[in-house]
Amino acid sequence: MDSRQHILNKSEELKEDFLPHLSADPVIFGFDRNELKVLLLKMNYRQQWLLPGGYVGKDEDLDEAVIRILKERAGITNIYLEEFGVFGKKNRSEFYFEDFDHTLFHKQRFVTIGYYALCNPSRFKLIADAYSETCEWICLSRLPEIELAMDHREIIEKALLTLREKISHKPIGYNLLPEKFTLPELQKLYEVILGKELNRGNFYRKIMNLGILKKLDEQRKGGAHKAPDLYSFNKRKYTKALEGGLNTW
Repeated sequence: MDSRQHILNKSEELKEDFLPHLSADPVIFGFDRNELKVLLLKMNYRQQWLLPGGYVGKDEDLDEAVIRILKERAGITNIYLEEFGVFGKKNRSEFYFEDFDHTLFHKQRFVTIGYYALCNPSRFKLIADAYSETCEWICLSRLPEIELAMDHREIIEKALLTLREKISHKPIGYNLLPEKFTLPELQKLYEVILGKELNRGNFYRKIMNLGILKKLDEQRKGGAHKAPDLYSFNKRKYTKALEGGLNTW
């Protein structure tokens, strides 16, 4: 069955089970090998890249829908998501489905709710759904080169801005870095997300003042320079900082 026919066949089923005019688009950022990536699907239809979004069932909460959508479309489970925006320009998806008539469920006007998360890609084995040719982590540096469908580039850009705002008052790193890490490795994580270099002395002083790190009696072996000290997160203090907030950068 070709991709166009698959979409046609699913249209009537979607009308029965899902709410019209409402969808969800999760933006899942992954930090891997000192690069920030985003999870995207390459659709069989049109061969364009999209976020792993979907529709909201008539009998499910919005948050439940997003969890289900990620599992069905990419094999992503057990991830903490936060809502960050609403996207409702008219004709958001009409052009993408221009080969179909206006009775197609997918071609109706949809307002979409944006969610975002930051995770370690190594936690997951990606599984593309029947609509998609592939499901991959794409480096943000590659985004200008690839064709993103609908308004998904705008959604990703807004999610990234939201993430950058968040890390100005919430700690990050837990579950993204190895259990033991160096201060340069932690600084690199912040720099990649913020998209700018940070002064090493200021960063070290501020991060240590938060009290969320525990210095270990170990060093990172190897390399020509002095072996740097290793640290781990103090989970209790890290959780407290998440709840209470902070003003870091």
